[in-house]
Amino acid sequence: MKLREQMPELKGATAWLNGEVSKADLIGDKPTMIHFWSVSCYLCKEIMPQVNAFRDGYSEKLNVISVHMPRSEQDLNMDTITSTAQELGITQPIFIDSEHNLTETFENEYVPSYYVFDETGQLRHFQAGGSGMKMLEKRVNRVLNEPSID
Repeated sequence: MKLREQMPELKGATAWLNGEVSKADLIGDKPTMIHFWSVSCYLCKEIMPQVNAFRDGYSEKLNVISVHMPRSEQDLNMDTITSTAQELGITQPIFIDSEHNLTETFENEYVPSYYVFDETGQLRHFQAGGSGMKMLEKRVNRVLNEPSID
């Protein structure tokens, strides 16, 4: 995805954990961060406490959705995904993307990765990798404090 593109519809999930949401649920009231992760990603597990703290700290101002992006056959086991999500404290809705439908729509290649959309659904920031939570926080704050760009 390129900056300024509209958030795609959240279609093609093989399952949802922690509730299901649509694009319509996310647009209009506050910005949204969509976070891609995988059960086989060591870095994803290592950074998750920071992601959770970020989610909790911004819960009134930011929608947070996770997308489980499998990287191998072993990543397709729903019991493993469910138990890992519980162990890691992921309480936000999780789009299970076992067929890579949303992954391909986003043209995403990385876990962890973060897409920040403003309240109108326009992509304002993309970031991949485990480092840079400070940068992510700075970008989210910029989106929260700037008027939306049409």
